[in-house]
Amino acid sequence: MYEIGTVITVKDRMQSDYSYEITAPMGEQFADGFAPHFSPRQMLSLGVFEGKYCNDCREEFPEDWFAEAKLSKTPDPDLNYFGVKSRKPLSYWREKGWIYGPDPRGWFQWYCRYYLGRRLAEIDEIQIKRWRSFARHAGQIRANCEPGDIFCRPRQRQALLQWAYDPFI
Repeated sequence: MYEIGTVITVKDRMQSDYSYEITAPMGEQFADGFAPHFSPRQMLSLGVFEGKYCNDCREEFPEDWFAEAKLSKTPDPDLNYFGVKSRKPLSYWREKGWIYGPDPRGWFQWYCRYYLGRRLAEIDEIQIKRWRSFARHAGQIRANCEPGDIFCRPRQRQALLQWAYDPFI
């Protein structure tokens, strides 16, 4: 289903008739310096975005990504791994200019599509730079938390998880 050359046509509440081609093997051939700690499936099973993600776009992605996903029809911070509120409305992301290219839901949607094997050189470069810059949050946790205290700075840790960084540093 997700082999190289497969064309995926998206039809959900935020996009209709957008298509993209799989040009890399799923979970492989990532750009140099882009090494996420978690796959989308792992992120969804750990608890991200208050369970309010992929509600109407699940058909685009592999079924097994949702086997243990923590999802909800309404935002529920208790579904997040660290049990904290973790998201801003999409309107906030748009105001900040953080939505790029054909991924109207933002970074995680881009990452899911990239993980599947879609490659869009210009957009990928922007999103990977954004991902790299997020590492500063791990540095703040290291500087301000005792080793092993995984509930120190839970909002920053939740944010790291939502950017596929290891929040258990």
